[in-house]
Amino acid sequence: MKGLDLALNFFKEYGEPMLSAQFPEALKYIAVGLVGSGSECYGYDDEISRDHDFEPAFCIFIPEEDIIDRKVEFELERAYAKLPKEYCGFKRSPLNPVGGNRHGVIRMGDFYAAKTGSRDGQLSVYDWFNIPEHSLLEATNGEVFLDNYGLFTGIREKLSYYPDDIRLKKIAGNLLLMGQAGQYNYNRLILRNDTAAAQLAVTEFVKSAMNVVFLLNRRYMPYYKWSFCALRKLPILSQLSLDFEFLISSGNDDELARQKSQTIENVCQKITAELDAQGIVQLATTEMEQMAYAVNDKITDNEIRNLNILYGV
Repeated sequence: MKGLDLALNFFKEYGEPMLSAQFPEALKYIAVGLVGSGSECYGYDDEISRDHDFEPAFCIFIPEEDIIDRKVEFELERAYAKLPKEYCGFKRSPLNPVGGNRHGVIRMGDFYAAKTGSRDGQLSVYDWFNIPEHSLLEATNGEVFLDNYGLFTGIREKLSYYPDDIRLKKIAGNLLLMGQAGQYNYNRLILRNDTAAAQLAVTEFVKSAMNVVFLLNRRYMPYYKWSFCALRKLPILSQLSLDFEFLISSGNDDELARQKSQTIENVCQKITAELDAQGIVQLATTEMEQMAYAVNDKITDNEIRNLNILYGV
């Protein structure tokens, strides 16, 4: 059973009846779900991931104290702690009395501030650039099972994805890095027989190209250990995962280096075609440096457009 299913079933069977019976007035302001850190919040959990932090549990998100005060918060915490300690063969972990828990009662503002620095989802241009992408994903992943008040979901929607100009700036910067690392530096390092540095270059190319693919899908890229898992499930350019895996897992002898150079060009061609298909930019070239500056020129906000092209990476 996946963690999200386990959490939803546990909530439906025990959590929802508890909240309805004991907290009918507070319930209209509460959001419940499983969101945040942990592979189960992405749906990536498996038998291996169950060796830590896997349990029948959910989050009860409550608004600020002017709506739900500390007394009710404490009562909610006690009621949550009294729910069954074992469910479907999985044991619950004890809650930390000083806070910092992934589950249980959490102030909405505290949750979003921990992920983004903002309690209400209002971010400046520079916030969007500086918040780690995986943190934005942790603020918006998982599932919300209940939100009658709509506040938690409203903040979640504000953070759902980058504004268009931020997205374009990030695409431009990563295209430039793709060109530098893959189309330029890799081949030069192979000519110098510096195969270690060549492999670093191809790895940098793959990292930047993966970022572009996620940006073209309008999806946040997760923490690196889940990046390939997420990439394979994307609706656009997910087939590039095979090219990326080949590039970072193969050697750099003469024949492999030739194949890798061709694979790099194939990746660039497919990304160029998708930039055209999305109406972002159309150029008769697969040179990523030229594409990068063309994308940057599409940014409508003068301040963002005039930032260094690598500002978003």
